[in-house]
Amino acid sequence: MAQARALPAPPGVVRGEESVDSPAFFNAPRGKTDPQAELDATLESFFSDLEESDKQQNPQCRFIARRTWLDEQLRFDPARLPLRECRRYREWRTAMDPQGLTMVFPAGYLNNPGSMYGHTLLRVDGRDQDERTRLLAYTISFAAATDETNGLVFALRGLFGGYAGVFTMVPYYVKVREYSDMENRDLWEYQLALTQPEIERVLMHAWEMGPNWFEYYFFDENCAYHLLALLQVARPELDLVAPFRWWALPSDSLRSVTSQPGLVKQVVYRPANGTIVQQRLQTLTPQERELVRELGARRISASDPRIASLPPERAAATVEAAYDLVTYRRAIGSPGVPEPAALSRELLLARGGLDAPSQQPAIPAPQTRPDEGHGTARVGFGAGQRASRDFLELRMRATYHDLMDDDGGYTRGSQIEYFSLAARRLEGDLTRIEDFTPIEIRSVSPRNDFFSPWSWHVSAGWRREFLADGSEPLVGSLQGGLGGAWSAAGGRVLAYAMVDGRASQHHRLEDGYSLGVGGRLGAYVDPLPRWRLHAYARALGAVAGDHDAPRIAGLENRVTLARDFALRFDLSRSREHGRLFNAAGVSLLWYL
Repeated sequence: MAQARALPAPPGVVRGEESVDSPAFFNAPRGKTDPQAELDATLESFFSDLEESDKQQNPQCRFIARRTWLDEQLRFDPARLPLRECRRYREWRTAMDPQGLTMVFPAGYLNNPGSMYGHTLLRVDGRDQDERTRLLAYTISFAAATDETNGLVFALRGLFGGYAGVFTMVPYYVKVREYSDMENRDLWEYQLALTQPEIERVLMHAWEMGPNWFEYYFFDENCAYHLLALLQVARPELDLVAPFRWWALPSDSLRSVTSQPGLVKQVVYRPANGTIVQQRLQTLTPQERELVRELGARRISASDPRIASLPPERAAATVEAAYDLVTYRRAIGSPGVPEPAALSRELLLARGGLDAPSQQPAIPAPQTRPDEGHGTARVGFGAGQRASRDFLELRMRATYHDLMDDDGGYTRGSQIEYFSLAARRLEGDLTRIEDFTPIEIRSVSPRNDFFSPWSWHVSAGWRREFLADGSEPLVGSLQGGLGGAWSAAGGRVLAYAMVDGRASQHHRLEDGYSLGVGGRLGAYVDPLPRWRLHAYARALGAVAGDHDAPRIAGLENRVTLARDFALRFDLSRSREHGRLFNAAGVSLLWYL
């Protein structure tokens, strides 16, 4: 064997502070921070005579990616260092029979704290699989090892590395059931143009990662970051990870991959079960929708005369829609009719007796893919007037999307914003922070006669308010609300109504705090494809502490100029501590 010498670290193996945090991943005590010591210890471990069994591996097999890379660099002498067969790895790799890799993006899901921004995973496509059998492929996924369901708790602990992050491998059909069937999340599949040696490097690295853990960080060292690191192992000349120093979002990681010439060869859209059901219902007449509702509730049977009187194609469309609706409700655990499995069987048998082809409607892919939407960071430059006082304004948002942004590539009706800041320069050369909102999340999901999701919002931060003593300090507040939303005009109108609550704190408030309860009404309207307006009204009544009952009504406008540029124009009239005032502003938004 060639004498050990200083070498560059294998991609993804020793990366300082960004490397694996599990001590078992390193052979040297200081291997995480001392690449030379880790190299020496790794080479020494390869001479181990430990025999492989179902419970242990020889270091050559446990670190097969490193062994392969070092053999390429040093050209091991087989007489001095015989290479192990690594039976367990070979059986694992043979079972997958890999021919390709696909990066999968499940759309964002606000009710899952780990997937508010969406998710990314890799699918290992087998040699004998086609588009009809892809569900049998295996996936490589990275996520926090936790059962936490409270979104705020998850985000806060995740900010400071409070969870262990691990790689897992499960069949693709398990992930499809989780994302598409249970959480109603559309899937986007980005098939990658990787060579066979590049695919092998990814699998060997994934094998090494399997038993180890990372400190999981919600914004940076997350699924998006580590999936990019895996792909960079496949092709080290790609510069995928370096740009993500502060945060890595799944949609941004998609942009990083698709921006590499020739790396993506095909994109496939897989609609969620809920998307399919909604599309089916839109093709039905009011009479047919009523029949679907009664079939799904088991108030009538498929042999009802009203169904029999329909043309075969329309009867088939009605029964198919009822079957899909029952299946979807079973998947999400929605309470429904007793013995839903028996009802599903009855509907299938009834459908089999109808002489008509499948009536499943074609579901076209959305016009804008997730990687083609606006950038997630945003900077705004504007001017306006508040309470008869002119100002210039700079607004910045670290991430991600709000309801007034263009929806292309994002989940309609969802808003997630972290670390929004507004600074203003007022007449008289006064510059100050106007508001700072570390977190704001909104979900405005339309209800109809088949689906009844709740709409809600929660936010925390500081905003300048007029107080009774005439001052205008930054008042801290935590607020939230719950209600419903309804869609009209083919989805171009999204109206909502919510019950709101707010807790505010500042030493100049009466008793130092304020508790209020009230409500909000509003509607998002898209008169044209690039124009969105939002009319709203909010009011709070005092419950405890400060006696103020603030009110505000306003109109927001956004016109999209290009993918990453938009124009905003906002008007409002407010009352705070008995003071009535108007505000108006215009700004140019730049998405990064």
